[in-house]
Amino acid sequence: MLKAFDGDLIDLFSASIHQLTQVEGIGFVKACKIKAAFELMKRINSYCKEMHPEITSAKDVVKLVASHMKFLKQEEFRVLLLDGKNRLIRHQRISLGSLDKALVHPRDVFRPAIAEGAVSIILVHNHPSGDPTPSEQDLLLTRELFMCGKVVDIEVLDHVIIGLSDHVSLKDLEKM
Repeated sequence: MLKAFDGDLIDLFSASIHQLTQVEGIGFVKACKIKAAFELMKRINSYCKEMHPEITSAKDVVKLVASHMKFLKQEEFRVLLLDGKNRLIRHQRISLGSLDKALVHPRDVFRPAIAEGAVSIILVHNHPSGDPTPSEQDLLLTRELFMCGKVVDIEVLDHVIIGLSDHVSLKDLEKM
């Protein structure tokens, strides 16, 4: 299988069932089993004993979502909803975009936070390029959402950008 994907584990890991069935000797059932095994690997990698772990740093965010997001071929924007003790209520996908952008509107970001009674949120998205360096658009969006949070009294604690092997926290960069 690696040979069919030119030795690229990331392409193999993120391949669709249809792409897997194009490999000689891999039928639909076997492709489904392979995708299921990859999904189990992602879940084991992000496993947390607590249902509602405390999120105190960008590393906690990365542990929680990076295994799901770093291999995506499209930008995905998520929001982590936190209670008053910074425990995860849940995380919610807000937008699934293209290779280099995801459309994000403040109402879509804050709607689940308001509905769940979140005290604060953490913004997370991935860069399919693998480079987590924030773009100017990332910085502008962060500022806009930070200000919207002030209006609705929901604190935006951080914006974490997930790359292939690294991440960037805009809070740590003092861009918040």
